[in-house]
Amino acid sequence: MNDSRLRQAPAGDGSRAFSVTFERHGFRIADARDAARRFLVGSPDGGEPALPVHVVEATQLVVSELVTNAVKYGSGPMELSLLLAGDTLSVTVRDGGATLPRHWSADPRRVGRHGLEIVAALSQDVEVRREPTGKRITARISLDEPVLAGSRAVQPDEQPMSR
Repeated sequence: MNDSRLRQAPAGDGSRAFSVTFERHGFRIADARDAARRFLVGSPDGGEPALPVHVVEATQLVVSELVTNAVKYGSGPMELSLLLAGDTLSVTVRDGGATLPRHWSADPRRVGRHGLEIVAALSQDVEVRREPTGKRITARISLDEPVLAGSRAVQPDEQPMSR
């Protein structure tokens, strides 16, 4: 990760939080996906539980879509934060752009602008808020969704399986 600031902290209530700020120059969206994945799969020494593959994959796609939108339509540094608490994972992306994203109605003929549709389909809810220095978008992903047949936990040294 180029020019990023990384913070990871366990909370006293059993939740875990992660935050990283990416500067626009030298940034790759894959860096954000990789950072989220490393946080989610836990430590290689087994200190943190691994999450089901479907949660890791959904989170990587949500991160990719939200960060892509921040790169395309936002300004300034981008902050990616994840909060794992109880049965929910919150994915938040902040940037300095003042324009709030628009949720388009579903249209399979439309090329592009499906990011928030994808995020909403993978999340319990999506919250968009204007902030004094830009905007914040938070998607909440359920950890309690039924596990698909053949799913398993992702271990820290392996890549999520494609379906």
